[in-house]
Amino acid sequence: MNDQPNTAEHSDYDFHPAAKLDELKDGQGTSVRIEGHVIGLFKSNNEHFAISDFCPHQGASLSGGYVEDGLVMCPWHAWKFRLNDGAWADSPKSPLRCQTYPIRIVDDQILVGVPKEQPK
Repeated sequence: MNDQPNTAEHSDYDFHPAAKLDELKDGQGTSVRIEGHVIGLFKSNNEHFAISDFCPHQGASLSGGYVEDGLVMCPWHAWKFRLNDGAWADSPKSPLRCQTYPIRIVDDQILVGVPKEQPK
């Protein structure tokens, strides 16, 4: 079962348990480390999202920011990022954005996909 409608099957990702469904409340974020990635896991309007936990402006932890209506506001300088695609909400055409990660819901687990390592 996939919680994000815009996320297709991702064969280039390995999915890892990140949290239990009941651990994340609506309007909340938490930081998780998976395979060297620091990921902000969020719930907004009963949807789950995973983006880089680092604000691209100055590196603040986005998981500590204010979450509402599919956006997270950086706790340091109030920059807002869309949770569905990582775009800077104040300037969505800007190349400045947060990396996003696909999510799967399996039973009571939130799984986050991180890119598979490519053979060298």
